[in-house]
Amino acid sequence: MAKPKYVFNQKTLTYERYFVNWKKRLLGVLYFLLTTGAMAVVMMMVMSRFFGSPQERILKRELNFMKFQYDLLNERFTELDKVLKELEERDNNIYRVIFEAEPVPSSVRRAGIGGSDRYENMKGYSNSELVTESAKRLDRIASQLYVQSKSFDEVFDLAKRKNELIASIPAIRPLKDKDFRRISSYFGYRTDPFYKVSKLHAGLDFSTPTGTDVFVTGDGVVETVEKSYYGYGNIIVVNHGFGYRTVYGHLSSFKVKKGEKVKRGQLIAKTGNSGKSTSPHLHYEVRKNNVPVNPIHFFFNDLSPAEYELILELSTAQTQSMD
Repeated sequence: MAKPKYVFNQKTLTYERYFVNWKKRLLGVLYFLLTTGAMAVVMMMVMSRFFGSPQERILKRELNFMKFQYDLLNERFTELDKVLKELEERDNNIYRVIFEAEPVPSSVRRAGIGGSDRYENMKGYSNSELVTESAKRLDRIASQLYVQSKSFDEVFDLAKRKNELIASIPAIRPLKDKDFRRISSYFGYRTDPFYKVSKLHAGLDFSTPTGTDVFVTGDGVVETVEKSYYGYGNIIVVNHGFGYRTVYGHLSSFKVKKGEKVKRGQLIAKTGNSGKSTSPHLHYEVRKNNVPVNPIHFFFNDLSPAEYELILELSTAQTQSMD
């Protein structure tokens, strides 16, 4: 039981017992509750602002851990990018060169993933940018790996067909005559004998009597056998596969038919003077992916290093073509 309280009455100069009515008691209780509640709210705000709740601290630790994992993941992405780039360089500059394959264009290797809303479901969160960027990098690497895998499949197929490739490449001269000076016009810009203007001469002209044997320079299939009074005249085109074709022009007669399979060194025609020609000769071309290339570079089965240097020196002379 609470002890009674007394107050000093200055009028009567005596101590009188102090009584508190119910209104004052109620106000006191309300004041205490409001004060305590306000202080509790302030304390919670301070704790939340500077220390956080236990749940917030747990979530914050988890978020920091996730960010750390994303940083590690991006570092691994960077390492994978470097390894993939090295693979692409070796593929284009070594493997595909060995097997006479065109390099994979950068536009194909770096092709986009596609889909404007591909990452739409990752937006709207506090760390959306971090997650979206990681997803994009992963997709880019996956796309590049797919392209590289297809390229290796192609190189592997070429490796299995290596013997066929070696036999198919045009690697000998189309005539047996070994006198280089019978090559009257070389590959490059030459003066046209009819129009007297400089134009690309897309092959070699071998000056030789009509009826000289013409031999195919690599294994392949006869693609064209055609008689004509214009241009290269009577012509044979052989498809060797792997992007190679050879052209034999100004012929007098044919020894093969369209669609016939031929082997390197096989007799296919006789030289002549048909079409636009100044005198009997053989016009010979090598085309890679339908682009004319210098046939001299494909005589490696017939030439020693000294002979190759000689023929390169002779090819620099400014001569007039025969067609």
